[in-house]
Amino acid sequence: MKIAQRAERIQPFFVMEIAKEAQRLAAQVADSADPMIFLNIGEPDFSAPDAVQQAATDAMRAGKTSYTQALGIPALREAISGWYATRFGLDIDPARIAVTAGASGALQLACLALIEAGDDILMPDPCYPCNRNFVTAADGVAKLIPTTPEDRFQLSPEQVAENWTAHTRGVLLATPSNPTGTSISQQNLQAIAEFSRRQGGITLVDEIYLGLSFDAQYGHSALGLPDGLGETIISINSFSKYFNMTGWRLGWLVLPPALVPVIERLAQHLFICPSSISQQAALACFTPETLAIYETRRAAFKARRDFFIPALNRLGLSVPVMPDGAFYAYANCESACERWGISPTKTAGSWDFARALMQRAHIAATPGRDFADAAPHQYLRFSTASSMEQLQTAVTRLEATL
Repeated sequence: MKIAQRAERIQPFFVMEIAKEAQRLAAQVADSADPMIFLNIGEPDFSAPDAVQQAATDAMRAGKTSYTQALGIPALREAISGWYATRFGLDIDPARIAVTAGASGALQLACLALIEAGDDILMPDPCYPCNRNFVTAADGVAKLIPTTPEDRFQLSPEQVAENWTAHTRGVLLATPSNPTGTSISQQNLQAIAEFSRRQGGITLVDEIYLGLSFDAQYGHSALGLPDGLGETIISINSFSKYFNMTGWRLGWLVLPPALVPVIERLAQHLFICPSSISQQAALACFTPETLAIYETRRAAFKARRDFFIPALNRLGLSVPVMPDGAFYAYANCESACERWGISPTKTAGSWDFARALMQRAHIAATPGRDFADAAPHQYLRFSTASSMEQLQTAVTRLEATL
């Protein structure tokens, strides 16, 4: 069977390959004193609050399971708009909001609407692999630009200008980022968006971890950029992370007004509509009582970060930039590899270290191979979305093995 070239260009999702190996080993040690600790998947350990789950049950019992409008039910678009107003002080017209089948659906729609075959999209290295594969699936080219801890693993305006060519369509940024948990400064974000606009390009900003910002300096949406820039941004967001609804597959886009009918047309054909039950449930996310729960959970994620990052630094798995959001630790494992006699080559390094970590400490983490082309062997991503108890146990095991 002949496979389409666009499918052949999509690389494996290595985090899932490691996850399968971790599950196999976990089954072998399930009854031991040290069962597997999973710090490899970026999924909150909190489920959706009771009110959200009850809203889904109520919707099913009331028969609210029919198709909805392709861009989502009006009440949910208005609720999202209200969240931007109360959380970020932004006046976002609900008509600019398109509810989607997860952030994945949002990215697919945006890429299909804006990218022509051969278009370059500038992205930082490291970055989330699925984001660049959505560009590839739209026949674009994800052009990865190596970043450094000094730039918080984010693109600088100078890098964007230096790498912009006649083939460049725009930039795709993530703030806070997966895998680093770092955000781009408002000053740099504004400069990049201004440059992109002058070139006739687009600025897509993945803000799915924005609700989990811990630092007021960075916890601002790109939609609030001045001088009309905010209205040119394509913002991608999700109910998965801050709202703890990973498997519900619900997200949204905030779009420039001219792009709304284009996205609606594509959504009508490709998705029909987002899950009606998930949309009804998501309405319960925005009550004062539920938002208070989310804020308590955000504080818990921050406490986990504040415990785990210093512990990694103390143990020689140095995190060069303190994450200001999300729930990740992007740790340099070069010295640990050296201690364990692991080769520092691009095809080994963190990959072999992650496998050894599963064997020796029964801790699953994700090697940098998924996230980076420039230095995949140097870094390992830990997820701090697990409970504090799990993180404390992981540190105890790391102390014993390192």
